[in-house]
Amino acid sequence: EIKDCTVQPVSLQLVGKARELADQLEVDVETLLFGDKLGDGPGQLIAAGADTVYTAESIDLKMYQAELYAEIICTLAEDKQPEIILLGSTFIGRELAPIVAARLYTGLTAHCINLVLDDDSILDQQIPAYGGLISILCPERRPQMATVAGGVFPTPELDRDRSGEVVAVSVPGNLELGVRTIEVIEEEREEQSIDSASFIVAGGAGAGSGAGWEKIRELSLLLNAALGCTRPAVDEGWAELETMIGQSGKMVSPQFYMGVGLSGELQHMVGIKGAQVMVAINSDPKSPVFEQVDYGVVEDCRTFTPLLIEKIWFALVKAYITCTENEIDFIAVEYGIVQLKGKGSRSVSEKIISRRNRFPFFYIKTAFHWLRLIVFVER
Repeated sequence: EIKDCTVQPVSLQLVGKARELADQLEVDVETLLFGDKLGDGPGQLIAAGADTVYTAESIDLKMYQAELYAEIICTLAEDKQPEIILLGSTFIGRELAPIVAARLYTGLTAHCINLVLDDDSILDQQIPAYGGLISILCPERRPQMATVAGGVFPTPELDRDRSGEVVAVSVPGNLELGVRTIEVIEEEREEQSIDSASFIVAGGAGAGSGAGWEKIRELSLLLNAALGCTRPAVDEGWAELETMIGQSGKMVSPQFYMGVGLSGELQHMVGIKGAQVMVAINSDPKSPVFEQVDYGVVEDCRTFTPLLIEKIWFALVKAYITCTENEIDFIAVEYGIVQLKGKGSRSVSEKIISRRNRFPFFYIKTAFHWLRLIVFVER
């Protein structure tokens, strides 16, 4: 996948993994690149480990067209007879992979978190299931097909000294398309993206309601963190699919992760890679999440989250602004923390807003200060 002449990270990661598998099988790595302006895309793929880059470049491919993509892939696969085809578990890949697999009469394993070769050189496609990992094999049909989310495998270092072959393939000009992409409208999001966020707050079913979810959202904003979620939050309509973390969502690598009202099932936790500090809030002391985090709070998140928000706000006010108790009360009311107890100057709230815009990361430092003061159930 390519955007603005830049190959997307998930594709580079899959090329890196394909290079590893190909070296064991003693075969070449071949890639297929679509678009109307490919720029340095072929060079990036070769630098990542590809031996051959097939390019399908046409104005008809300016936007993703599922049937046209599938036609080109299947035509090339029938000619080259590859052992393995890998696609990113993206919005495009999740639609395209099953279409291609059906046309090639082969199997497909979605959302893999590891790919290795077994003793018979068959691709062992591993996915989380039943509280652990299971292996799926396709011993009879070829190609063996799998989708993998971004972040599962590391992004390889680009070796610009590598050489490879770039081969143009024909693009059908008279293909009857049942569905055609006419326009792509990118959503303007006010919140941080979880893809590269250093701090993430993720919520789950424990939020209980839309109102409970809004408290988790408020906590994420206060910590200057991206807001992620588990599948139940998406199913309830509280969160968008692109914020889901886990096997069928996105892979993230934050410095700080807080799971609020989620159980810690493997399907979610496999999506968190290399977090330096992990915190969980759950009312069930036997929840699996407590086996996987550094600090745990055994409490209903609907009770604990508002208290944590209150504590952090008061820490912010006391730590960064010299003001009277009445003024602190005023700020608390401004942000809906407590009922009014005294009067204060609006200039204080303006000062807080000014500091927030100027020093966005002082939130997380103060948050850590308060997290140290709260009694956690340590793993």
